Amino acid sequence: MPVTLLIAVLVSAWPAAAAATPPYGNVSCQRRCGDLDIPFPFGIGRGCYHYTGEGDITFGLTCNRTAGGGYQALSGESVEVIGVSVRHGQARIRSGIQAWCYNRTSRSMGDNLLWWTDLSDSQFRLSDDANRFTVVGCNSLAYVQSVNTGTAYMTGCMATCPGAARLVNGSCAGMGYAVLMEAAAFDFRATYVTTGDFVESTGGKVPLVLDWVVGKETCAEATRNATAYMCVSGNSECVDSRNGPGYLCNCSAGYEGNPYIPDGCKVDINECQDPRFKYPCSVPGACTNTPGGFICACPDKTTGNAYNGTCEAKKSQLGVRLAVGISVGLVVLVVATSCAYMIHQRRSLAAVKQRYFKQHGGLLLFEEMKSKQGLSFTLFTEEELEEATGRFDERNVLGKGGSGTVYRGTLKDGRPVAIKKCKLVSARQEKEFGKEMLILSQVNHRNVVRLYGCCLEVEVPMLVYEFVPNGTLYQLIHGHGHGRPRVSFATRLKIAHETAEALAYLHSWASLPIIHGDVKSPNILIDGSYAAKVTDFGASTLAPTDEAQFVTFVQGTYGYLDPEYMQTSKLTSKSDVYSFGVVILELLTRRKAMNLQAPLEEEINLSASFLLAMGEKRLGEILDEQIVGEQSIELIEQVAELAEQCLEMASEKRPSMREVAEELDRVRKLSQHPWGQETSDEELKALLARSPGTTSSEIELSCGYVSMSDSAYLGIQSPR
Repeated sequence: MPVTLLIAVLVSAWPAAAAATPPYGNVSCQRRCGDLDIPFPFGIGRGCYHYTGEGDITFGLTCNRTAGGGYQALSGESVEVIGVSVRHGQARIRSGIQAWCYNRTSRSMGDNLLWWTDLSDSQFRLSDDANRFTVVGCNSLAYVQSVNTGTAYMTGCMATCPGAARLVNGSCAGMGYAVLMEAAAFDFRATYVTTGDFVESTGGKVPLVLDWVVGKETCAEATRNATAYMCVSGNSECVDSRNGPGYLCNCSAGYEGNPYIPDGCKVDINECQDPRFKYPCSVPGACTNTPGGFICACPDKTTGNAYNGTCEAKKSQLGVRLAVGISVGLVVLVVATSCAYMIHQRRSLAAVKQRYFKQHGGLLLFEEMKSKQGLSFTLFTEEELEEATGRFDERNVLGKGGSGTVYRGTLKDGRPVAIKKCKLVSARQEKEFGKEMLILSQVNHRNVVRLYGCCLEVEVPMLVYEFVPNGTLYQLIHGHGHGRPRVSFATRLKIAHETAEALAYLHSWASLPIIHGDVKSPNILIDGSYAAKVTDFGASTLAPTDEAQFVTFVQGTYGYLDPEYMQTSKLTSKSDVYSFGVVILELLTRRKAMNLQAPLEEEINLSASFLLAMGEKRLGEILDEQIVGEQSIELIEQVAELAEQCLEMASEKRPSMREVAEELDRVRKLSQHPWGQETSDEELKALLARSPGTTSSEIELSCGYVSMSDSAYLGIQSPR
């Protein structure tokens, strides 16, 4: 659900007046507020802090006594400061947690105040390494978007808890929380979700880290203005900020203190004894502290390298010669040992490859390949695939996903291939990988990308597919490179029908059906003749045969995931049907399955906005204008109604992929027939309403220009 984020900055309310004396030299300045140290350039009261000269963003604080008897440091806009670090150039403040509740009765979000302050021209930045964007709740989606940056940028995260109790209180269907806060300060508790006490347990405020700079110039620019240069201490140096423009001051190596005041970096760090540092010498007792550093020297009557070596007693001249002789012997021994080690490593590597090969079922697969004559399947070596991809060069990457990376390669026989380097496999897949590869190798359908072979002598197997050069369905309908080409309704219907045929084939393959598990437009490839080819069904898609094989971690792509699968973790063939329904919507509307930049909340999820439009008889509003008028609206509505059936929440109400393919085939044949464009909507509606047993004579009575050959084309017997 959308949330807002409260961002606070340190803003001074004191008038823009120059200090009478240098702030660091005023001994009357208060430098503590309760338990909080307030080092310069921060300060309390006029003349005690670094004045920027701009009148609005300053380092001035106030110290207030709290109702409980303690103290708190506040900025000019009552933002509580809870820590200041000169060494790291950071300030910790308290930031409010934002919550937003969805009201099912009004079908809208509750009122929420959006308050923010522009940091772009200040000397403060949100720390990008110390903070984390944190979201708590069930089915809560929160995102942040750039403002006035020239290029829109959005990121966010989603918190889900399938099977967990939803937070329901009156008409509120659930509460979500989002906050940008210090990463080290967040400690998740289950009660944040089950009872919603995230705000109560934290008092509604959590730490937020700000990076700050003392000047907006670079170090090179700042050092040219001696009167305004802030690194005034000896043994100090200027450091350019890594988080936006500006500079900071640090004490030089070996010193510590405050570089913003004269003689502030006068404390020499004793690297030999300071517990904050690892003992710097490799020999105990060899470290001697020096101003700003240290030395490692071997004790008396010893010699050697005390920095990263050892110290040994000094030897006589005879001992030196003896040592040289021993060293030569050692060199010979090392060379001989290295050669033996290399031979051993080579044999060990071969043994490891053999172990992986057996572990992934390679022996079973090899024996089956020998027994099945004419089986076109290859067991590739790791070296062959490295050569085919230029040692998996990043320039050959075709795409990356949650299950692995796909590379383009060329085999020795010149065939272009796509090589998928998987990330991981389950224990069950590890045990039965060879058998599953044998099954998948026999998948032979014109609309399924062909699996040429695999490599089993590596830790995680690699798959070798045929290469389809013309991109994905996602790129075709949503644009890639040179914009979105015009795609006719007939072409879209052809792609949908062929994809459905491929999935129906996989679901009904022999006695072990194959479930794709991640049906989406990026996993449908398009060749030069606009033929669809389903890909990325991999080795993890054999249908589970018992409940012990139900997945424990839901995988897939948001926008396409079957809601029932998300709740039960039970992957079935009807999960593919739901995902395919979303693909049909993409073809009809040319909208993305998830669009976080949508102006209205109900338009973010394509399936939700489609079902709402269908329920309110507003299908025409979401159709792609390219196909409106190209075909009879009745045919388009038939496809939309089929998509609606695929998106049923209960899987048993969805059609099978075979039924989906047959319906698309029927609609496709109707669209290809001349009266698919010429017949009025009323006549076509009457024709589509007839039962499959309607005779050709009856059709001729209602559509007088339909010939006998037409009825034969429709699959209806002509009367004798």
